[in-house]
Parts: sequence; structure tokens; C-alpha cells
Amino acid sequence: MVDGQTFAMNNITSVKPMEQKPSRVGPAVLIALGLIPVLNGAYVGLFIAAIGIAWWAMQKTAYHVMLHTAGGETSALKTYQKEYLQSVVTALNNAIVHRG
Repeated sequence: MVDGQTFAMNNITSVKPMEQKPSRVGPAVLIALGLIPVLNGAYVGLFIAAIGIAWWAMQKTAYHVMLHTAGGETSALKTYQKEYLQSVVTALNNAIVHRG
């Protein structure tokens, strides 16, 4: 059961992990916009660049457990811990194998 939705194990045909990297465009633009004033001697741009660097550092890769069913593919779990994701995928694959 995930987010109030129940999945019957006999309807799940396969399970796979998926990695979703964060978009770095926003932080990179903010860093660049912060460095432009610094080149002209205005150090207020350092504050803007620091915000961009902090934003970049706070972004994390998200990992999803993708379930394939007759109805299509759905993301059943989202986590930021790769090891946890692998353990869930392994457990689900073992359950599929044991059900026959």
C-alpha cells in the first residue's frame, strides 16, 4: 500500500529503480548572475552567488520504485536514499519470484 493506493502483487509484472537528478539550471543562473556584479567591483553579487551555491548544494537526487502492471507504469515510492531504494526493489523482486 503506497499513498493510500493498494497494489496486488499478482498484478505487478516487474519492478525497477529509477534515478531522477535535480535540474541545476536555476542555481547555475543565479550563481552566474551573482558573479557578474562582482566582476564590476560590486560585492553584493557575492550574496546572490552564495544563495545560488546553497540552492545547488541542497538539491538531492530522487530515487523511485517503478511498478509495471497491466495498467501501465507507476511510481510507487520516492526516496532520497539509494540503499533503501535498492532494498525495497530487492524485496519486491523476491516477492514476485516467490509468488510464482
